[in-house]
Amino acid sequence: MTQSHPRISKAVIPAAGLGTRFLPATKATPKEMLPVVDKPAIQYVVEEAVAAGLDDVLMVTGRNKRPLEDHFDRNYELESALEQKGDAERLAKVQESSDLATMHYVRQGDPKGLGHAVLCAAPHVGDEPFAVLLGDDLIDPRDPLLRRMVEVQEQRGGSVIALMEVAPEQIHLYGCAAVATTEDSDVVKVSGLVEKPDAAEAPSNYAVIGRYVLDPHIFGILRTTEPGRGGEIQLTDALQQLAADETIGGPVHGVVFKGRRYDTGDRGDYLRAIVRLACEREDLGPEFRAWLRRYVTEEMQQL
Repeated sequence: MTQSHPRISKAVIPAAGLGTRFLPATKATPKEMLPVVDKPAIQYVVEEAVAAGLDDVLMVTGRNKRPLEDHFDRNYELESALEQKGDAERLAKVQESSDLATMHYVRQGDPKGLGHAVLCAAPHVGDEPFAVLLGDDLIDPRDPLLRRMVEVQEQRGGSVIALMEVAPEQIHLYGCAAVATTEDSDVVKVSGLVEKPDAAEAPSNYAVIGRYVLDPHIFGILRTTEPGRGGEIQLTDALQQLAADETIGGPVHGVVFKGRRYDTGDRGDYLRAIVRLACEREDLGPEFRAWLRRYVTEEMQQL
């Protein structure tokens, strides 16, 4: 398709969750600030948005989330101390987060679910299409998923969601899409969505992962969406209405992702993400991989 739609420049990052799966670490520290190697998880997400050309970022926060704002703000005392010590390398790392994007913040007063968090972004987004990035899913920068989704939305209009094939026994952990193929091998047409279905009731094994590019008509639907699964306002339920009636806000398409994804919302996957990313770092990888080999072949035998 050659039709052109408005360019997307805004990204919304819901970050109001309590992070109960990581207690007690998240008792006083937002889960988004937990480090993945040497950067907080949330910085990877903002970097992904910027890499896709979205440099206007709205973070939807809640109580006890002030460290998120501080991280993306200037720290003049720390910068001055590093400058006086002549530590240019660490100074650049400190300044990197504050120079990434134009950051905005809004609080989600009541924890009413992802759909409600997205609705909190309506005054900032206005009538423009926008992206939503969930912080639990880290996408490897070598696999530009969001950039591809923006491209598909600008070509086809409507909304675009990220999909990944999962094993049937895992589909109950995700939103699930009913799909039809298109002329592009990595793009499917979405005809329906269901939140966390039983395997026997799932329309496919295509799971919705935490990246969305949404038409602004989603806000009107969310305002009237009743609480669904878990007593929360589900974004999946609103997207189902868009998929069922293209006259509301255009079609819903899915980009099928086959790249590297790190799930930091689960303790085990969080640890695996750290190991994988550390192994691939040029500055840490060689020494860390050597230690890991010794640990697996020698020390693990004693456990």
